[in-house]
Amino acid sequence: MSTATQTRMTADEFIRAHGDESGVELANGEIRRIPMPGSEHGEVCFRAALILGNHVVPNRLGRIMTNDTFIRMSETHCFGADVCFVSYETLPADRPTPKGPLAPPLELVVEVRSPSDSVADMTDKATQYLRAGVRVVLVLDPNTDSAALFRPDELPQRFHNGDVLTIPDVLPGFSAPVAKFFE
Repeated sequence: MSTATQTRMTADEFIRAHGDESGVELANGEIRRIPMPGSEHGEVCFRAALILGNHVVPNRLGRIMTNDTFIRMSETHCFGADVCFVSYETLPADRPTPKGPLAPPLELVVEVRSPSDSVADMTDKATQYLRAGVRVVLVLDPNTDSAALFRPDELPQRFHNGDVLTIPDVLPGFSAPVAKFFE
């Protein structure tokens, strides 16, 4: 997935030193440099944001954020979400979007598997998000044109390219064919 340096720091130190960088995360107090994932990854991220946004925006449900939006998950973890959704219940529409990192609770984080990520890496990352208070994590895998939904205290739900994805507990009324994320 990535390489870790030996520098140990807190989330606050990490945000001060690296809060405006891409390709870097903090896991267990260690900085991880993440390889650039490539164009397929970027296209799947865009499609995810577009598909989700086409439901969220007209229904005035909340905000969709992209481009490795920093999420301060704990004192030793900061990850950059590929795509995330924050409802207006969590962050009201009349409040400005925070300038710095978000902090859970968030309703949904979407992670797209990069060429350098293993399935175990993605499962671990989803678990870390859930422990931090994210309600649902969607992992999209361009290698298999599949999706997995992770929720606290449940086994992951797997969806393949012939399935329809719904997330009624976070996005009421949302429905999208899994294949659309990978076209």
